[in-house]
Amino acid sequence: MHSSRDSARSSAAASIRRVAETRVRPRPRQAEPQADAGSAKAEGREYVTVIRPASRWPKLDFPELWHYRELLAIFIWRDLKVRYKQTVIGAGWAIFQPVITAVVYTLVFGRFAKFPSGHLPYPLFAFAGVLAMQYFTSAMTVSSTSLVANVGLITKVYFPRLLVPLGAVLVPLVDFVLALVILVGMMAWYSTWPSASAVFAPLFIALAFITAFGIGLILSALNVRYRDVPHILPVFMQVLPFLSGVPFALDGVPLKWQWLLALNPMTAVISGWRWTMLGGPQPVVGQVALGVGVALLLLIGGLAFFRSSEPRFADTI
Repeated sequence: MHSSRDSARSSAAASIRRVAETRVRPRPRQAEPQADAGSAKAEGREYVTVIRPASRWPKLDFPELWHYRELLAIFIWRDLKVRYKQTVIGAGWAIFQPVITAVVYTLVFGRFAKFPSGHLPYPLFAFAGVLAMQYFTSAMTVSSTSLVANVGLITKVYFPRLLVPLGAVLVPLVDFVLALVILVGMMAWYSTWPSASAVFAPLFIALAFITAFGIGLILSALNVRYRDVPHILPVFMQVLPFLSGVPFALDGVPLKWQWLLALNPMTAVISGWRWTMLGGPQPVVGQVALGVGVALLLLIGGLAFFRSSEPRFADTI
């Protein structure tokens, strides 16, 4: 009696495990009778759907994500419309926030504390660093609460759950592009123009994206079960700019501390972004490589943790 109950429970548990869908072309078959051929032609099916248990290895299922690309676009467009809804200046907040932060940095750290900024004017130096950091903090904050914010979809509809934190990390890129116009205007005001190294600027923003996505996967999965994440994150965000070299030039720091700060991938992002856009000091290749390695570890670890926690999202959230 007990064995039958245990087997029923195990079969029921197996039936609700996470699965993945793949659409593949069917193998060609021999010709069938005329009636069957006519019915198959009427159906007009070119693909069959294969449902199999999803792998828990830390990987991105690009074919499945591409299959749901329209849903990702809907998530991004929805978040963009809601982001500044019922605000007075609307998308102007994307410009107003980094400008105010840069003004405070200029007054406190540039004028009074005399933090080093190399050969660059401190307002331009500060705004460039704040702009990159603002994208990272916004992407990480929104992605950490993305699953809980979409509880209605998580519990009722099947789709790749990775789309939720992925869309949350992509949305702040729109704010970044809007504020980039102000940076270009400041560069023209101070007659500071990038050199040929500007072609590497998107790579450093991509590094910030990878870092935010990896951390967002971990925090979003943790936030499903432990709602302490939104309370802890602001404390971390307050000290992060100082650990990333936003208010000061990294070459003014002793070498041993530079390598310690290089464990933070955003240190490579800030210094590399200033180098490519403003012609600042070139970052040390070894320190950038260390930051890239940490970012890749965060991405792989985030994918592994997210995949292992995904089957319990609907029950825990």
